[in-house]
Amino acid sequence: MNANRQPALFVPHGAPTFALRPGAAGAALRQMADRLERPRAIVIVSPHWETTVPTVGLAERLETIHDFWGFPEELYALRYPATGCREAAAEVVAALHVAKLPVATDKERGLDHGAWVPLRLMFPDADIPVVPLSVQAQLGPEHHYTVGRALAPLADKGFLIIGSGSITHNLRDYQMAYQMGGQTPAYVREFADWLAGKLATDDTAALLDYRSQAPQASRAHPRDEHLLPLYVAYGAAGEQPKTERFHAGIDDYVIAMDAYRFLPQ
Repeated sequence: MNANRQPALFVPHGAPTFALRPGAAGAALRQMADRLERPRAIVIVSPHWETTVPTVGLAERLETIHDFWGFPEELYALRYPATGCREAAAEVVAALHVAKLPVATDKERGLDHGAWVPLRLMFPDADIPVVPLSVQAQLGPEHHYTVGRALAPLADKGFLIIGSGSITHNLRDYQMAYQMGGQTPAYVREFADWLAGKLATDDTAALLDYRSQAPQASRAHPRDEHLLPLYVAYGAAGEQPKTERFHAGIDDYVIAMDAYRFLPQ
């Protein structure tokens, strides 16, 4: 095995306030980053960049995008001064082409909060090149698993593939909890535990069909977009990866903050 072969990760980015109050999930992300060999580059997949085809960011200086409203002013002062890498981005484009996937590029895209919040917690020095990659929310889990499989060869070249999202993401439930507090609905942990079980047994068929098989899937995810980066990370570890759930927890009553490492066999 290549000494610098990278795992693939799925990490939560929580609510934007996760950047200010990282808590146990933030500590787990930092500890995982400390366990890694230094990546050559990071490919970050965020649900907050949606396009019709997979799109690779080419910008050499990545703007910190504050794509949220109504949060504490101190959040808007935070920056993550990441740099891109045209050479690394070109390898991502090439890997998608080899898999016969359509691909586009964007010379200006920066990092939305789905990308910079976890990266800032994991790699605070911002000294590793970052390549943003979009999601296609209309194309579902199987497409994103295919994208991940296309990226799998990059792990041997020192690329760290990170999917950033949320194991549960119901904006209406979050807004109600934010305003009124309350208790965690049962579906949050039921869904998270179902997903953990299927990942542990490498039940790809069930995972791809989660909307039919998982408990209260449509409430856990009214739209797919925040779970789709998990499929990219899962696919990027290749056949039958070793799966480690390195954090499990719930923030803001309704956001399951589980994090995963997928290690190629």
